[in-house]
Amino acid sequence: MKLNNVLILGSAPDAIIAKKWSINQFNALIVINNAWRIRTDWTHNIFPTDFPIEKRPIPNSHQCLISAEEYVSVQNSYGGFVYAGGTMAITAAYWALGTFKPKNLFFLGCDMVYGSGKTHFYGLGTADPLRKDISLRSLEAKTTRFECFASLAGCSVFNLSGEKESRLVYRREKFSSVGPGFTIKPRLVNKKKFNEAQRIESNLGYFIPDGRYWRHEQKFEYKQIDKLDKLWLKCLVK
Repeated sequence: MKLNNVLILGSAPDAIIAKKWSINQFNALIVINNAWRIRTDWTHNIFPTDFPIEKRPIPNSHQCLISAEEYVSVQNSYGGFVYAGGTMAITAAYWALGTFKPKNLFFLGCDMVYGSGKTHFYGLGTADPLRKDISLRSLEAKTTRFECFASLAGCSVFNLSGEKESRLVYRREKFSSVGPGFTIKPRLVNKKKFNEAQRIESNLGYFIPDGRYWRHEQKFEYKQIDKLDKLWLKCLVK
């Protein structure tokens, strides 16, 4: 399946602005965890295994729930969770890229910047990307890695957030500029560095087939991941 415009909606405070948007220009609306509460016309709700059943929506005939049964295999096809990043904003990105092969992929409410006070559109929530985790030592590196894979697949990636800070490296775009025929070329990838990063990942062997990498922490070396992250940060041509 190939779609033109796909929107991924997270739960940051500014995600609520999407409630007022007319989103006919998007072919799919993927909502992460609780973000299904923002709009009723979402197409896919993606969530981790530990997301409480009582917080999950009841889908209609045009909506799908996406769990680990669907997204683990897709993220594995891009190298697995240790390398790609084990937080839902990134998992949703790889799942969308692998499933829909979109021309453009947009994000809102996924900046992963947490200050004091309200952390999510519904109030206080757990800042999952800030937990101590081998796969999340550099969110900038992980989002750079994703955009590299997206760009090489012909997909442009954008952040629709108006917030000053973001852990996403994606280019900023205004919602008002996005239409059905929206076309901006993907960023260029330094293929030499990309191939080098892929080679290092292969040699390290930090691939966990079932996606439950936290059960194998003794296998991973933080210094190796940090070295790899630094390389990924150099892979996108600015």
